[in-house]
Amino acid sequence: MIRIYQECPGIGKIRVKAINLFYSMQSFREDYLNPVFEVLNYNLFTLGNAKISPLIIIYFILVSAVLLFVSRRLKRLLVDQLSKRTKLDIGAQQAIGTVTRYVILFVGFLIIIQTAGIDLTALNVLAGAVGIGIGFGLQNIANNFISGLIILFERPIKVGDRIEVGGVHGRVVNIAARSTSIRTNDNITIIVPNSKFISENVINWSFGDEKIRFKVPVGVGYDSDVELVERLLLEAAKENEDVLKEPPPSVRFIEFGDHALNFELRAWSHARLHRPGLFKSNLNFAIIRKFREHGIEIPNQQHDIHLRTGRLKGSETWEIDNPAFPWAVKSSD
Repeated sequence: MIRIYQECPGIGKIRVKAINLFYSMQSFREDYLNPVFEVLNYNLFTLGNAKISPLIIIYFILVSAVLLFVSRRLKRLLVDQLSKRTKLDIGAQQAIGTVTRYVILFVGFLIIIQTAGIDLTALNVLAGAVGIGIGFGLQNIANNFISGLIILFERPIKVGDRIEVGGVHGRVVNIAARSTSIRTNDNITIIVPNSKFISENVINWSFGDEKIRFKVPVGVGYDSDVELVERLLLEAAKENEDVLKEPPPSVRFIEFGDHALNFELRAWSHARLHRPGLFKSNLNFAIIRKFREHGIEIPNQQHDIHLRTGRLKGSETWEIDNPAFPWAVKSSD
């Protein structure tokens, strides 16, 4: 062996360096790594038979973050595959994706807890405390979460629907566990708690069928030809490309108003479901153009004031001798 070292002195130097490196690493571990490991493995508290240390908490946080990211990506992948391979509407696709993500999160958290060495039977006391908290401080959150599950399974509303609830009018863009996002025509997203869709009246414009009947009120002068008015209203509707041919548009003579004959144009459409204001505006433009072409008058609201001859008593007397003149003649008693 000595002869080998003498013939190959480089091997001896490598061996010496390896020994020095080993002792240096051991010294580094004793001086720096061991204190770090002691801190990470320090017993903060005990949960059942499991000892909770900073290392367990860090593990739980990191793995939970990975689980949340993976579940979100799997939901998007599932929704994309459903849209490509099935004929389900977007609301059903989102509902399936959301429920699947909840199942993945539930099972994943159970696995994380088990791998962290925490016995689930030790969480009975914690579950009881959480139940009391839900009964008092967290009841609104629990109510919204359960309402979200009801919405996903019963599907009274779904992504893409046009709804009205609590003064909010817009398109449903997302249904989450706690709230639902609604985007208005002004491109403003409003977050509505899910409990509102269960406890309040909800108007769903596209529930089951996106075909909607719109009503446009119109008033004309008393001397107008009512048959001509009906024909012009129907022409204005039929010339609009957004009006459905079946069911056909119709006109109703509603009433004899104080200053006008009141009609109502009724037209069906689904193209402008999410922009009803634009649809009615286009019809109004067409109606006023046709009325002006055919001399149909849309009267302004007027009030007739009748002045009676009389005398006002007081320190001074004002007489109105002729109701045709709006001024008074002042005289003294």
